[in-house]
Amino acid sequence: MRRLLSLVLLLFGMLLLFAGCAGSGEAALAPASDLPAFLATAAPRVRDAYRFAIANPDALKTVPCYCGCGKMGHTSNLTCFIQEGSAGATPLFDEHAAGCGICVDIAQDVKRLTAEGKQPGVIRQYIDATYSSFGPATDTPLPQG
Repeated sequence: MRRLLSLVLLLFGMLLLFAGCAGSGEAALAPASDLPAFLATAAPRVRDAYRFAIANPDALKTVPCYCGCGKMGHTSNLTCFIQEGSAGATPLFDEHAAGCGICVDIAQDVKRLTAEGKQPGVIRQYIDATYSSFGPATDTPLPQG
């Protein structure tokens, strides 16, 4: 009986350990009601990318975009969704990402990696390695720390 109890406690402890090592499983999203009207008929993954950008501007501002939008003045993947300097209570939205699969794919990858508990530097390395062949990067500073 004692042996069974020890085994159960050991298994329970291991489950707690693994649960603590995993990310939360979901990244925070802003409410759909925060989205601009131009996204009313957008695909769910596009809408979710905008919702992620609203709720997690810091996660996207350290990640470059590789769609060539640096020529438009974008400085990070965040600025594909939200105009430079307007993240916060009432963001000014950029419509660019609504029609750009690369912008949305990058944001979706950042969303997934954030939910997995990855650190900004690791996320940046993944995005650079995955998307650098698509085009020139925006001029995005490396994450601090």
